[in-house]
Amino acid sequence: MYFINQRLFLRLWRVPVMRAFHCYQSQGWRPVAVGQDLTVMAAIGFGFLTSSFRRHSWSSVAFSLFMLALGVQWAILLDGFLSQFPPGKVVITLFSIRLATTSALSVLISVDAVLGKVNLVQLVVMVLVEVTALGTVRMVISNIFNTDYHMNLMHIYVFAAYFGLSVAWCLPKPLPKGTEDKDQIATIPSLSAMLGALFLWMFWPSFNSALLRSPIERKNAVFNTYYAVAVSVVTAISGSSLAHPQGKISMSYMHNAVLAGGVAVGTSCHLIPSPWLAMVLGLVAGLISVGGAKYLPGCCNRVLGIPHSSVMGYNFSLLGLLGEIIYIVLVVRHTIWNGNGMIGFQVLLRIGEFSLATTIALTSGLLTGLLLNLKIWKAPHEAKYFDDQVFWKFPHLAVGF
Repeated sequence: MYFINQRLFLRLWRVPVMRAFHCYQSQGWRPVAVGQDLTVMAAIGFGFLTSSFRRHSWSSVAFSLFMLALGVQWAILLDGFLSQFPPGKVVITLFSIRLATTSALSVLISVDAVLGKVNLVQLVVMVLVEVTALGTVRMVISNIFNTDYHMNLMHIYVFAAYFGLSVAWCLPKPLPKGTEDKDQIATIPSLSAMLGALFLWMFWPSFNSALLRSPIERKNAVFNTYYAVAVSVVTAISGSSLAHPQGKISMSYMHNAVLAGGVAVGTSCHLIPSPWLAMVLGLVAGLISVGGAKYLPGCCNRVLGIPHSSVMGYNFSLLGLLGEIIYIVLVVRHTIWNGNGMIGFQVLLRIGEFSLATTIALTSGLLTGLLLNLKIWKAPHEAKYFDDQVFWKFPHLAVGF
């Protein structure tokens, strides 16, 4: 009787599921799913990834959501004005929302270098300037180098990293004596940051393939990204254990090392011909991430004023450079394979794209940092850095705590 009921259930289940699958393929449910993946990745992933600060976890999560919402709206309007350009009309589609969400992710990467030192008004200025600068990069690269949406936005890792580092360099750097513990991480906030890393790990293949048009390229991007981030997890745990004298694992290394493979293959994920190459890239990226988290925080804290627990800026800058180099190598391989014979021209084009994106990121980041230093924004005092009580109401605390 059990087998009969099970067989009947499978028959009844097959028809609606197959119809739903057909509608999924033919009526465009996949763009909706990708848009949801990007939103979850941005709101929960990046939102909680920056919540590891001991006394700044509320502001980290809420401010990230605020910047995401503002950045998506501004990116949609900006894209409509720059690209579509019919007078008095901006057409909004599912693709434009995905494009805007991807553009807003740049701010969530950059803000890790300055979060805790700025208020909401300064974050509004930073969102507007960075999304505008990234939109300008996309438009210039598209018109001059004739590249597609995917390649335009895969420079986002390097662009966001150097933009954030440039802004951080302009802000006041040392913390006052007696307040150094505010930028330290605690157990519960660090666990919530790992939750954000897990969401990013799950949805990174959707991010790397979101703007690809070809189904074959999209499939390759998803598979290669998954191979890379899977190896990154193993490398992050193993490398973190090997880097400690007693073989202990550091949670701060884990936050970004598990994502290293997805960043490294982001630019070239649709061109990687074999799974083993994606896995090797994930291994190298994981080692770079763990090594950078071990040796670079002291330098970045001293020169740029970035706290030790905020490793996204220099982590993404190193891994973004690795991804750009791998992309140039694969473009050369593809050119030789097709017998095009214009290898030097292709290399110059790719280097030109990367140089333009980096130059605009550094220039706009420096201008934004100088702009945020103006007194009209009423930035929090250095003694109030990394403190939720500056922005939030705590009814259970005594007055003056």
